[in-house]
Amino acid sequence: MALFLKRRSKMYLLDEHALDCIRKAGRLSSEARELGRSIASEGVKLREVADRMEYHILEHGGRLAFPVNISINETAAHFTPNTSDEMVFHNGDLAKLDVGAQVDGYLGDTAATVEIGTRNWQPLIDASDRALQLAIEMAKEGVSVGSIGGIVERSIKDAGFRPVVNLSGHEMKRYNLHAGLTIPNFNDGTLSKVQGNMLLAIEPFATNGQGQVANGKSGNIYRVLRDRTIKDAEAQKLFEKIKQEFVTLPFCERWCDRIQPESAPLLKTLHRHGLISTYPVLLEVQRGMVSQTEHTVLACNGRTEITTL
Repeated sequence: MALFLKRRSKMYLLDEHALDCIRKAGRLSSEARELGRSIASEGVKLREVADRMEYHILEHGGRLAFPVNISINETAAHFTPNTSDEMVFHNGDLAKLDVGAQVDGYLGDTAATVEIGTRNWQPLIDASDRALQLAIEMAKEGVSVGSIGGIVERSIKDAGFRPVVNLSGHEMKRYNLHAGLTIPNFNDGTLSKVQGNMLLAIEPFATNGQGQVANGKSGNIYRVLRDRTIKDAEAQKLFEKIKQEFVTLPFCERWCDRIQPESAPLLKTLHRHGLISTYPVLLEVQRGMVSQTEHTVLACNGRTEITTL
């Protein structure tokens, strides 16, 4: 899931339990990604694809790191269908499928771009694919994140497109999807380096537009912003369930409907009182088409292990 902020990083240690969880989370994320690729087709509801990808993770012993993002064409990130959504895939759509699993709080995060029924945008898909491959080859201990961003930038530009410069990959820690280091999609001059035992989500975005995204309308992906009590008993009841069920990770209206039916008005109440915030849908500023490719990698013992391959 795309990162729109920058933070500093600290090294941390991983024991065998953490490594096992990271690898399982990566495997489940990868399986869900491939399931989504196989069923996304013309006339199929976005909600059906998101549900099936998420259910795969749950049915195989994982939990969800964030709601499946299905972002179409110029939408780069942060769209997920709600319970009543009737949107379907159309012929020629360029769909980004971004999915993440967690096992005991340890995370996997991966994405692929699927073109529905046509091959008009294959060069754009190839551009983000190739940039990711080169970035992973470079992302080893001691390498600066600015130089990783530089190889992404050069690769995408060599293919005739632009990287989306205000979306980034990110370090991940337990129950923390956007932690510490950011992995830019251009050489921003950052000298911070990849360290041992870092878990990184690397996600190049390529576009035929300007190469920047801006906030669109508020989406229905949420996160807990602060913990306090409000007078609305039903909204407070939902909030307690949210904290227990999703901890610090992003969640969505579809999920809340499962734990408390017709949750939308209650979510609006929680948002109005400042207990939760929304992730805005992100749109390419010139409405250019956007592709995304993402893997989770673990930098460990002088090599890079792709957990979501």
